[in-house]
Amino acid sequence: MLNHVTQLIFLGTGTGVPSAERGSSAALLKLPETNLLIDIGPGTLRQLAKVSVPITEIDYILLTHLHPDHSIDLASFLFGTKYPPYLIKRRPFHLLAGTDFEAFYNNLLRLYGHWIELPLGLLIHTPLPQDRTLEKKFPSFFLETGPVSHTSSSIGFRFTLPDRKVLVFSGDSDYSPSIVELARKADLLVLECSFPEGQKVAGHLTPSLAGRIAREAEVKQLVLTHFYPECDGQDLIGPCKGEYSGKIRLAEDFMTLSLENEI
Repeated sequence: MLNHVTQLIFLGTGTGVPSAERGSSAALLKLPETNLLIDIGPGTLRQLAKVSVPITEIDYILLTHLHPDHSIDLASFLFGTKYPPYLIKRRPFHLLAGTDFEAFYNNLLRLYGHWIELPLGLLIHTPLPQDRTLEKKFPSFFLETGPVSHTSSSIGFRFTLPDRKVLVFSGDSDYSPSIVELARKADLLVLECSFPEGQKVAGHLTPSLAGRIAREAEVKQLVLTHFYPECDGQDLIGPCKGEYSGKIRLAEDFMTLSLENEI
């Protein structure tokens, strides 16, 4: 089914800590002819079903890194794809992830065997460098990637869409010049904000650091996501506004942005 609008739907805005309000990391980018799934944490497939997007209509899966709260539903995605009515009509789809994904995938195959092994050519893996930037053109979008400060395999994504608008995802990341550069003058920057002010954890951002990145990158709008329970009931907007004067949103599960009208 073709999309008639360009939308960003937040499927999961939490972490690996169970929450009744927030699923684990996942976002759906719906372009006119393409569906992109950015991260696939536990519960993502059910969230997709709730927004009426079957897994057979996902054209790209992009993994920011391989921590379980960003990747664990991949095995379920592959297993579900083998369901015969799905497999019959399944067109080839792409998986974009760091160069360490191959070992991760091979370990999944050793664990689950033929239950998740797809016919040759159905899953197309594009390895992404984890230590440098990359630019690559796809039929529906232009992608730039770059390392971010979280793990050695963490990657941020910069999408230039058909209407030339730019959308950037940090994945999990601490402050670093590389994420500032990747986000330079983006129309919308989606940043993790794992912990509230005064509770900094290495490899993650607080509101003021997220605001600093947005200010230094000169982005037009900022969305914060990936909230640990410590963020509940805390002021996240205030400290962020102390650094960044643009529009700030706090993501919620199923929050939907129309990229044609809202950025």
